[in-house]
Amino acid sequence: MEPSVGKPSFLRNILVRLFLFCVLVIALRFAYVVTIRGESCDLGDFCFFALPENFNVVAGVGQLEKSSSSAVISSAGQATPSMPNKIPDLWATKGFQKSVHFYSSVFQDLISEAVLSPNFKTLCVDTAMGADVFALREIGVEDSIGISKKAFKPLVISGQGFKQPFGDETFDFVFCGAGVVEKSVRPGAIVAEIGRTLKPEGFLVVHTASNDTYSFESLLSLFNFCKLVRSRDIGGFVREIVLQKDSGEGNIKPSIEKSSGDSVIKCPVRSYKQELIRKAEPLIEEEPKKPWITLKKNAQKIKYLSAMVDISFSSRYVYVDVGARSYGSSIVSWFKKQYPKQNKTFDIYAIEADKTFHNDYKYKKGVTLLPYAAWVKNESLFFEINEDPGHKNVEKGRGMGRIQPVQSSSGGDGGGGFKSSGDVDQIQGFDFAGWLKNTVTERDYVVMKMDVEGTEFDLIPRLFATGAICLIDELFLECHYNRWQKCCPGERSKKYEKTYGQCLDLFTSLRKSGVLVHQWW
Repeated sequence: MEPSVGKPSFLRNILVRLFLFCVLVIALRFAYVVTIRGESCDLGDFCFFALPENFNVVAGVGQLEKSSSSAVISSAGQATPSMPNKIPDLWATKGFQKSVHFYSSVFQDLISEAVLSPNFKTLCVDTAMGADVFALREIGVEDSIGISKKAFKPLVISGQGFKQPFGDETFDFVFCGAGVVEKSVRPGAIVAEIGRTLKPEGFLVVHTASNDTYSFESLLSLFNFCKLVRSRDIGGFVREIVLQKDSGEGNIKPSIEKSSGDSVIKCPVRSYKQELIRKAEPLIEEEPKKPWITLKKNAQKIKYLSAMVDISFSSRYVYVDVGARSYGSSIVSWFKKQYPKQNKTFDIYAIEADKTFHNDYKYKKGVTLLPYAAWVKNESLFFEINEDPGHKNVEKGRGMGRIQPVQSSSGGDGGGGFKSSGDVDQIQGFDFAGWLKNTVTERDYVVMKMDVEGTEFDLIPRLFATGAICLIDELFLECHYNRWQKCCPGERSKKYEKTYGQCLDLFTSLRKSGVLVHQWW
């Protein structure tokens, strides 16, 4: 018979349970503060007591290593005795001090240029640790705050660049450190929020590591509610761009303007665009005798725009596949697998009139199908389904042929009417240029592939006439002409009346107009 344990064992069990309960409370408090509220456990003892909202620590960088009893400035601007609360250990690290020193130098230069003032209300966007906010307060710009997904009080509160917890026209000065805009997955939303919270005639300063002309012009287009004040390089690794918000939206001038004397809207052909076109692969001057081989090889030599420049400063990224056929055709086999996207997520639009391919897009995320034919206006069309004699597979050999408006399909079209060698179907055409202008803006990065079986000679002029061509950053165009046939040596295709020379003229005119176009196959 074993002896009874007695009271000591009972008390020990009570103490153990009490200890475990305390550990649980501390763990829950830690999870709440760090995970849910997004704050740092450097603030307050064991995350139980946060520092007051109006508590600002402002100290010389070198003083951080000496003592935690730095000078404290209250929100009223009066000096107060040092608080016993522990300052974050991060502030004493060499990395943080180095960042503060860098930002202090930058902001002092801006003060000397009257871009920044000690009386300004300032915001630092998406600053994780707040070194820039610290520097602002250190040089006397006391009404400064930062926002980040996780707060780091008292310098940084919870918020994000694309969803700022402030009212309209709150700040005189907004700062975006290196990587804030170009690395964002929602740059357009960040720009919109900055435009909302920045006061008219307020200043915006952006730091970026991108130094090519294309990205610079893209940034200016992105912040089109501002005017450029100046741009400079800092230390050879950061470009600083200073912008000032316009006093009213009426001052914003569109870059697409109607030329005098005619109705055609022309794009400004800037020198940096022409330079990029000169760097692109040359056009094939002589008609290839075996186009199915020559053009395919040429596609491997293409110099993609996104491989030559930084495309980060765009509001949205869009890929338009005109004549997309099946989902696995050019969207998957080429664009998704081969086009250099710089880790950007593209909105994809597939334009395909042939209903045979429509089911391919039924459950595809991120792809919008337009089951119509790209045309010069909204109207009913006839188009022929051609069976390529070079294909035994019916679906792979199926292609959309020439299209004609219903009212002119039986009349003369300059070529003896609409003579079809395949099945004819009736579909709906839509104003492609008008749709493009309603779907994308100049601030978007737009890539387009066009394979429309000869209709390019109708669509391209329409894109120029409406100015929609100015919205396209890069175009991959298959031009259809009476090429030599693979199936029948010595015979040209009777399907198309245009010549290779006319196709070459089309490509040349596009490049001269500042459009980076590539010969597609």
